[in-house]
Amino acid sequence: MRGIILAGGSGARLRPLTNVHSKQLLPVYDKPMVYYPLALLMQAGIREVLVISTPQHLGLYRELLGDGSRLGITLEYAVQEAPEGLAQALLIGRGFIGSGAVCLVLGDNIFYGHRLPDLLRAEAERLDGCTLFGYPVGDPERYGVAEVDGDGAIVGLVEKPSRPSSNLAVTGLYMYGNEAVDRAAELAPSARGELEITDLNLTFVRENRARLVNLGRGCAWFDTGTHDSLLEASLFVQLLEKRQGIRISCLEEVAYRMGYISREQLALAGKELSDSSGYGRYVLALADA
Repeated sequence: MRGIILAGGSGARLRPLTNVHSKQLLPVYDKPMVYYPLALLMQAGIREVLVISTPQHLGLYRELLGDGSRLGITLEYAVQEAPEGLAQALLIGRGFIGSGAVCLVLGDNIFYGHRLPDLLRAEAERLDGCTLFGYPVGDPERYGVAEVDGDGAIVGLVEKPSRPSSNLAVTGLYMYGNEAVDRAAELAPSARGELEITDLNLTFVRENRARLVNLGRGCAWFDTGTHDSLLEASLFVQLLEKRQGIRISCLEEVAYRMGYISREQLALAGKELSDSSGYGRYVLALADA
């Protein structure tokens, strides 16, 4: 399975922060936002990742992340000329995806949970069609909502329903079999002229080949598309890191613990980060442990 991080869009809800800056490069406490979805893919065992962004911002991602070799992974980059729907990411990434499965994650979504990496690896193994990840919210009318039957199986998807039938928001994390690429190409644009991810997912729902995983208790999910949610995510990361003495979504640590890089490579990465940085000192301490 390969991974795609969609880091395009205009970031309109976060202006003026995003007037001259890519939303997914904004800080979430102590690291750029894009670190969090990249760490998630790496923890799921995905080592080939495509980052999609706008023409004016793609170079910044290359400068920040490089080719991935220092993390023991491969990073590629592609341009999204205009924000024409989330499903467009599969068309932009068609050549990268090849004949395999793909995990698509939105660059402004942050997931955290101790058992989440194991869950993602298990779901990748059992993938048949598409797998969606739901999260219970108190205000489901703000999200795309999954409708489920008495057994918890997904039977429908509704965008921002006025009367939600469930409180399960569909998060920005999706797993697809290869056929999803061709299905995305066959989608009719919405009234907004976009290829809607919900329309793609509904093709699998109608065939009973869409699996819904309720992240529920034990996981945290943030859609950091507003000023308040960006602050909430930063405070969440700060609280956990300060109390537990850890760094959430530290790419170098994830690469080391997943066996993608050696202790020597970890130490070198720490030195490059500089011991005058708390993040750098953390990486160096891991290498010395």
